[in-house]
Amino acid sequence: MKFAVIIFPGSNCDHDMYHALHKVLGEEVKFVWHGETSLDGYEVIVLPGGFSYGDYLRAGSIARFSPVMNEVIRHAEAGKPVLGICNGFQILTECGLLPGALLRNKNLRFVCKDVYISTENVNTIFTNQLNKGQILKIPIAHGEGNYFIDRADLQELEENGQIVFRYATAGGDLADSANPNGSVSNIAGIVNRQGNVLGMMPHPERAVELLLGSEDGRFIFNSLRN
Repeated sequence: MKFAVIIFPGSNCDHDMYHALHKVLGEEVKFVWHGETSLDGYEVIVLPGGFSYGDYLRAGSIARFSPVMNEVIRHAEAGKPVLGICNGFQILTECGLLPGALLRNKNLRFVCKDVYISTENVNTIFTNQLNKGQILKIPIAHGEGNYFIDRADLQELEENGQIVFRYATAGGDLADSANPNGSVSNIAGIVNRQGNVLGMMPHPERAVELLLGSEDGRFIFNSLRN
């Protein structure tokens, strides 16, 4: 597969993603600067983590207007895969490809640690190599990861199976104590209604080698390849 990793001013997880996809998993990957106006030829678009435009105003709000985003939206609307990690998730909500918003963490502090997430929907292109309820150990690193959506739209997410990952304990309990940022309903990752756009706060690209403490992120990338 051919992956495009979009680089915005302030991106800092782009090389992590490149390493995971190319060096570890052996996929073809190219960096694409945010000013580009064509994504032709790429099968999967990745919006990596970081602090695009220094999180000015709020995370993702400026990156949403980068020229490349018109092509990201076109790619998504054509049913092709788009993956947004951390800041990428924030950008996807800002541009309307995903519902809801990412707010400041409940404790108003930056949180960087390993967390456990429960797999809620295995019928997506991002999770077809996982089992329902399977627990993944994946790191987070964010200050604005508190996912919010109103009650009516939350119900719609539930009914459509759009909630893909929830924060959980190592044993799979969806406890408040396992929620690192205050996200509504312990949400860690969602897809759009069509299922081809995934946004998640945890960093699977930082969990593809045992040297880093976990290989669980591979399930997501191998699902895409499958």
